[in-house]
Amino acid sequence: MQDQPILVIGATGKTGARVAAKLEAKGVAVRRGSRSSATPFDWEAPETWAPALSGVRAAYITYFPDLAFPGAVEKLESLVETAKDAGLGHLVLLSGRGEHHARLGEEVVRSSGVDFTIVRAAWFAQNFSEGYLSDPILAGVLPMPGGEIAEPIIDIDDIADVAVAALTEEGHRGKLYEVTGPRLMTFADMARELSAALGRPIRHIPISFEDFHANIAQSGGTFVADVFTAIARETLDGRNAHVTDGVMQALGRPPRDFADFAKAAARAGAWSSAA
Repeated sequence: MQDQPILVIGATGKTGARVAAKLEAKGVAVRRGSRSSATPFDWEAPETWAPALSGVRAAYITYFPDLAFPGAVEKLESLVETAKDAGLGHLVLLSGRGEHHARLGEEVVRSSGVDFTIVRAAWFAQNFSEGYLSDPILAGVLPMPGGEIAEPIIDIDDIADVAVAALTEEGHRGKLYEVTGPRLMTFADMARELSAALGRPIRHIPISFEDFHANIAQSGGTFVADVFTAIARETLDGRNAHVTDGVMQALGRPPRDFADFAKAAARAGAWSSAA
């Protein structure tokens, strides 16, 4: 079994790319699952699932753009059945903190009959450096809804480290790791840390959920904006305003602080005009 590869679904995404790279750095054979990979995997093409799952011992599962997307939970259910038929021994699911549909997806994996680990993650720090908020940061603003709601934002590298540990080490099966950063931060707090890291002002602009929707729709289209706005309305209400020790449980170390993320991203040129 140890000679068989691990399938990383969403291997071109924010977490998937990191999980695949970290597994390969450990000398683990990886099958990258994406629409453009050698063995393609496409959530919209179920005929690609069985070939991608064939001959692998475990899989890291992410659903793009989110488990709240219409039809995502049903597709996950079908994927899990395909994984069982393929004889997979372990599923590691990336889930979203405080999201109703993500919890439904978790239950699909829990009740699958396959060994599992669930990584339930807080808001990604890299949304500011690699996502739809990178351009506003480059322009010196952080437009976000939610008012003074605080979020224990997490560095994606911590998520990837937890997933890799779950996929390669003993003791993680059947576990739920709810992973957050080490402290609660408002978006105004995040803007201050970004300002310090970049050496120039980043101004938090409180906006309505309607404006948030309009901003996302400009780059991602109305359907994607509908989903992300629904998630923002659901989760930016205070329900996630507490830290957890999931990273410490899984890795034996504390999570990285947002300030360290911001400094590292700035040094790497995440917000340079050429990025």
